[in-house]
Amino acid sequence: MFDLTPLYRSTVGFDRLARMLDEASSFEAPTYPPYNIERLSDDEYRITMAVAGFGPLDINIEVKGNALTVSGKKAEQRSDEAKTEFLHQGIAARAFERRFQVADHVQVQGADMENGLLHISLKREVPESLKPRSIPVNGVTGGTKVIENKKAA
Repeated sequence: MFDLTPLYRSTVGFDRLARMLDEASSFEAPTYPPYNIERLSDDEYRITMAVAGFGPLDINIEVKGNALTVSGKKAEQRSDEAKTEFLHQGIAARAFERRFQVADHVQVQGADMENGLLHISLKREVPESLKPRSIPVNGVTGGTKVIENKKAA
């Protein structure tokens, strides 16, 4: 575990970042379901989660502030499935909730499910007002200013 006290003494306004680092190092992250986070381009990302046994109606994706929450809960089994006796049940269809911290200006574009994998597309969209812009400098556009156009005598 890292001591972030020196960081607090020399920075201003990074309290949230330091708090997130403290929280990340203080608890064990859940391992179910497994997931990947991919960078597709400079501004596009994708989270892929292995959700075998879950259908699109069993998955809930919610964005609140900078938190992305993905949860899954199997619908109630039908009466004919409830009578099934498993000799071995290796496909874990237990309920889950996975949270991701999303950076500022990263928006969830959509979600698709294919072959037991849930793909969540994200894109960074920085508003025009926050993008860097060039400011022209006003002043004399010519070289040197000529005061008088006569030779000295």
